[in-house]
Amino acid sequence: MKGLELVKAAMNRKTVERAPWVPFVGAHAGHLLGLDATTYFKSEQHIVNGANEAIKKYNPDGIPVTFDLQIEAEVLGCEIKWSQDNPPAVVSHPLADGSLKLEDLKVPCRCSGRIATVMNATSKIKEANPDIALYGLITGPFTLALHLLGTDIFMKLFEDPEYVGKVMDYCTKVGKAMSNYYIEAGCDVVAVVDPMVSQIDPMSFEMFVSPYCKEVFNHIRECGALSSFFVCGNATQNIEEMCKCEPDNISIDENIPLEFLKEQCDKYEISFGGNMKLTSVLLIGTPEDCKFEAMECMDIGGKTGFILAPGCDLPMATPVKNLEAIAEIIHDEYQQDVLKAKGQIAKDVELLDLENYFTNDKVKIDVITLDSEGCAPCQYMMKAVELAVEEIGADNIEYVEHKIKKEEGIQMMLSLGVRNLPTICIDGNIEFISIIPPKTELKNRIQKHLDTKVVVN
Repeated sequence: MKGLELVKAAMNRKTVERAPWVPFVGAHAGHLLGLDATTYFKSEQHIVNGANEAIKKYNPDGIPVTFDLQIEAEVLGCEIKWSQDNPPAVVSHPLADGSLKLEDLKVPCRCSGRIATVMNATSKIKEANPDIALYGLITGPFTLALHLLGTDIFMKLFEDPEYVGKVMDYCTKVGKAMSNYYIEAGCDVVAVVDPMVSQIDPMSFEMFVSPYCKEVFNHIRECGALSSFFVCGNATQNIEEMCKCEPDNISIDENIPLEFLKEQCDKYEISFGGNMKLTSVLLIGTPEDCKFEAMECMDIGGKTGFILAPGCDLPMATPVKNLEAIAEIIHDEYQQDVLKAKGQIAKDVELLDLENYFTNDKVKIDVITLDSEGCAPCQYMMKAVELAVEEIGADNIEYVEHKIKKEEGIQMMLSLGVRNLPTICIDGNIEFISIIPPKTELKNRIQKHLDTKVVVN
């Protein structure tokens, strides 16, 4: 059993001979073709060629058509900023800046903008690979609502919940339409990718996310397809609420222990997937590191309901040899036995000397992210810091983003004792963990540190 048949069995929680392997190939497919991300994401044929090349190299059981959470937002009027090595990022919010009103927004048709590009690519990829489980990724209702409203949504959850409900209802309609388009084009699995749900508490999740996501998952099921709920960031507090939304699968990144996810999903009889480390292992590790990581995840996940996958969208420059190593170990039980016998060897990371990094005359804000250009929670956290610093207006505040796609970022993360992403540290103190703070609270925290500083004339 392999490919589509194996993924279906795992999602239906049948015991299988091995875990299915589903690499989340997005911009990395452009890397396989020698293209920058902008060129790749804008072209139907490049998306087709990239997926086919990834299937040839990585021997997966399932694969996404592409990984881009800005497709719907762009069609709906959000301005996007293109990047050379990441998916584009949303940089304007039409419901916040007044350029559009909610009643002006219509559900986009299949022929709109890059929706047409991706759906045409989906049909071609499926035709060429009928035995591979093809994943269509839609932007989750809460993340799409945040694209439209910007960070104002966090205040409006309390100040105007009725309006937020209307926006969520609209985003749910968009999600159901996108699900239809993907299923009609040949997708076997529709993944609702909603990274921003890691930024809210369980009570807000139950009120503003659960009813809308549950409606989308029910719709996907009625259409005869399987579903997955993707989240990144430290959404540990919301995993049980995600299970109650009744997807067929939940997929997480390294911020959430795989053991915890398994326990919750077993309780609700839902399949689960993840959570290979994106940067410290897949991006900058060795092929041997990647094999060990895959083995560890498979040992925890077991052979009932588990799908092996990266924690999220693969960094574009992930070495091909690292992913090929995972594909090799997945299909070779002898190698698995050899690795188990050798045991896992921890990779040492040299900590930074921060003795002179913090000073008594300047507030230093360190934001530890995956990459704000390609990770929505990271992007909005950086924007929150930027706006707060701008409003305070003091010259002696400095903020820096440390991307753990780079070794320096991993060193800073470990040196500051940060465990989850994204996280805001002020003067070396961990202040906000995997949650975007309200602007007033963030300004107050910064000001407290500012009040302790010596004024230099």
